Amino acid sequence: MNKGAGLTIGVITLAVAAGGGYWLGGRGTASHGDAAAPVAASAAEPAKKEKKLLFYRNPMGLPDTSPTPKKDPMGMDYIAVYEGEDDDEPAAANQIKISTEKVQKLGVRTEAAQLRALDKVVRASGRIEPDERRMYAISPKFEGYVERLHVNVTGQPVGKGQPLFEVYSPELVSAQREYAIAAQGVESLKEAGGPARDGMKQLADSSLLRLKNWDISEEQVKALAKSGEAKRTMTFRSPVAGIVTEKKAVQGMRFMPGEALYQVADLSSVWVVADVFEQDIGLVKSGSKAKVTINAYPGKTFDGTISYVYPTLNAQTRTVPVRVELANPGLLLKPSMFAQVELPVGAKGQVVTVPTSAVIDSGARQIVLIQQGEGRFEPRDIKLGARSDNHVEVLEGVKEGEQVVVAANFLIDAESNLKAAVGGFGHAAHGAAPKEGQAAAPGQPTAKGASHQAEGTVDGVDAAAGTISLNHGPVASLKWPAMTMEFKAANASLLQGMKPGAKVAVEFVERQPGEWVITAVKPLPANQGAGTPAAGANPHAGH
Repeated sequence: MNKGAGLTIGVITLAVAAGGGYWLGGRGTASHGDAAAPVAASAAEPAKKEKKLLFYRNPMGLPDTSPTPKKDPMGMDYIAVYEGEDDDEPAAANQIKISTEKVQKLGVRTEAAQLRALDKVVRASGRIEPDERRMYAISPKFEGYVERLHVNVTGQPVGKGQPLFEVYSPELVSAQREYAIAAQGVESLKEAGGPARDGMKQLADSSLLRLKNWDISEEQVKALAKSGEAKRTMTFRSPVAGIVTEKKAVQGMRFMPGEALYQVADLSSVWVVADVFEQDIGLVKSGSKAKVTINAYPGKTFDGTISYVYPTLNAQTRTVPVRVELANPGLLLKPSMFAQVELPVGAKGQVVTVPTSAVIDSGARQIVLIQQGEGRFEPRDIKLGARSDNHVEVLEGVKEGEQVVVAANFLIDAESNLKAAVGGFGHAAHGAAPKEGQAAAPGQPTAKGASHQAEGTVDGVDAAAGTISLNHGPVASLKWPAMTMEFKAANASLLQGMKPGAKVAVEFVERQPGEWVITAVKPLPANQGAGTPAAGANPHAGH
């Protein structure tokens, strides 16, 4: 072996020895570490920071918190909220907080406000009526007798010029003879000329005018002038093609001048008079198209046009008649038939809309719930415009893309006492404290919660008006000084046992601007002052 090889083997041996010592030392250290592991773990546990208690929140999701444990008016414990629990952070003053579990149980569903054209169809019930301009009455203008009937049943179709009946009248026969004699006299004096001929011509013209005024046809007049013989009877013919809707003539009867013996209606075009509800009449315009359906002809639609909107309102049904004209091919539409009318109303363009189910309408105001996060909803006042069948235009209060609650919004209302929440945020503002005897006005500070607490002495009770005059101490949540002011009682039970001089602790809310309502009352010992309320005070519920 040479010297270089021996040096290499020595280096390898030294490295192996060093590695073995390191392994043995590490093994021994690991053994000691295993024994000390529980000690290290136990030492690390205290180092883990415990969650900090922030406050206690209302179990029903109301914007009401307490620094100490308490119960709500229903006897439910307030829920502890710790730092870092994002889901349990309190809702803002203008929001409603509902737990995720309750949101799922209630079946809450949201939809984004969208721009769309509101195409609406106004629906109304109506009835078929004859076109009044196509109805004709046949009334002789002289006295006479019905000699013969050519059309003797009501409802019979007749053509224009078709004979209806024949009449005999002594006056008519006399007028015919007078005209015939005058016409013959004019013809005989044709060559003579002079005053005699002129006088005879005036007599003939007068007789002819009399016959024409009695509706004697031109054909009959020419035949009379040609033959010179008066006919005993005269035939009345139908002035239009249509249906005999009324027949009073009976063979042999006597009639007087102006008496309607027949009535004929042309039903080739009819009217539909639809009763449109008062709230929809502003959308209906003359000239618009309409669709009419009749129960007698399922699946068949008749197209018509609105020709007139009547200027009168039926006070009993609160409807306005609207006239629709439509053709009646085949005479399928019978007078007095019931009809369903659809009147499409054109949209005014793209507008911000929400589903109609999203609106909570109290009559005096309209509110929608805007989703601001998981389980957080903001009640918002809106102004409404036009409506369609499923959507309503929002003029103010909602922007395109905002998520509005469209299902279970009334359940959220009940779950979170929406009225109190709206009262708490809708009229809150910032400014100076109220004067003595006045409630907070717009511009004054208020707490984030809708409910406030105070202690005081009853100054007076008006059971008839349901009010309590209370001399209370400062109210920190509203930055009120001590004062005497009048509150309303939420219900009559709160007034029981209330006497002037009694010391009480009360909870109250602002139901509407300037109207402060006591919702709970708790008697206090006579020796307790009317200062700030004790922490965690829990007046019993008066709801």
